[in-house]
Amino acid sequence: MARFLEVTVVVTVVLAAVIFQVNCGSFRLKRVGHAKVLGFDWKNCGQPDAPAVLKTLTVSPDPINIPGSLTAAASGSTSVELTAPLSLNVTLEKEVAGFWVRVPCVEDLGSCHYKDVCDILNQLIPPGQDCPEPLHTYGMPCHCPFKAASYSLPQSEFYLPYIDLPYWLTNGKYRVQGDLGGGGKELGCLKLSLSIHSD
Repeated sequence: MARFLEVTVVVTVVLAAVIFQVNCGSFRLKRVGHAKVLGFDWKNCGQPDAPAVLKTLTVSPDPINIPGSLTAAASGSTSVELTAPLSLNVTLEKEVAGFWVRVPCVEDLGSCHYKDVCDILNQLIPPGQDCPEPLHTYGMPCHCPFKAASYSLPQSEFYLPYIDLPYWLTNGKYRVQGDLGGGGKELGCLKLSLSIHSD
């Protein structure tokens, strides 16, 4: 999973890793021989004074081929230190017959509440282990706490391998919203939209 940067983005990316690499073992999966991700778009959806904000995010090519290479660059900031526990509420919707249908949370996949993203990060990247590339090269953090700072990931290339997806996630238009919270407050919000077309 592409690890873009800034806390909001790191969280989004970690969530993707959790969904597609860790938790999918419980689902009826479909081996994707070739897939395309089209029309990727994003926007902040938090309050104007939200501490964690994604400022820029560019992803190419469009469409993104799986398997294939992806180039991404991003920048963002958090005005407060982000410490455990960091909750993440995810809302996943799929367009069905012209209507957006909320995908329920089943075994940590779909529209789910994650109590502590910091704990998920520690499971994916054990403390003491170097952060994965390109975070390591650019000195970017991958564990809590995330210091109040601006973060920037220069244009970097990632390879997207063959993947197994839940059968219901192989084709269609999707919207994802992630709400990051801590200490009873909203810290940031990010909306993503994309289409998946697979063989």
